Amino acid sequence: MTISVSLFAGLRERAGTDRLEVELDDGATVAELLAALAGTPVGPIAPRQCVVAINREYADAEQAIAAGDEVALVPPVSGGDGAVRAVCVTGEALDVAALAAAVRDPRAGAVVVFEGVTREVAQLEYEAYAEMALERLRAIAEEEAERHGLCAVAVEHRTGTVPLGDPSVIVAASAPHRGEAFAGARAVIDRVKSEAPIWKVEVGEGGERRRVPGTLPPTPDRVAD
Repeated sequence: MTISVSLFAGLRERAGTDRLEVELDDGATVAELLAALAGTPVGPIAPRQCVVAINREYADAEQAIAAGDEVALVPPVSGGDGAVRAVCVTGEALDVAALAAAVRDPRAGAVVVFEGVTREVAQLEYEAYAEMALERLRAIAEEEAERHGLCAVAVEHRTGTVPLGDPSVIVAASAPHRGEAFAGARAVIDRVKSEAPIWKVEVGEGGERRRVPGTLPPTPDRVAD
């Protein structure tokens, strides 16, 4: 089968194109796709250099690819060498395993993953100033990675409806030791909750709605109450 693979950022520049056609056996896996790419202008792909998205969902190495799937190679948002491996504000379900995999690093002896999940109500509804939220999440991740000496960090936040028990936000952090990993992940989620322009409404079983009050984020000339 012939698979069309979309390329972004540094991978696109390396290949000199934003799309490649790759020949694979029927039922080939993500791992086999990555191996096949070694013979293309993309060249060999090292572990943690990118993740593969299938039909706009992150995929692990063993996931099968079908003819007609939308396949993309997604490099780290910082270009591959920095600590920030993934930042996203999305209406799609969050993938905990993919985010944990994104921050694995040969220098790291600890990986910490935090999930904020919907509790006590039937669902939460999230609204975001998405463009600003994405920039804010990236800045927070970069600053806390430097402050805590993290090897890698990733953060994703949902928008739209999040059912009971599902994650609305995930922070993953890796560091040489558990102390830095825990502290870094805690700092990122605390700042995301207080600084990112993302708002939520609690929706009960009967459809009753309650907007959750928040606090104003800090600005250069003001300290939040």
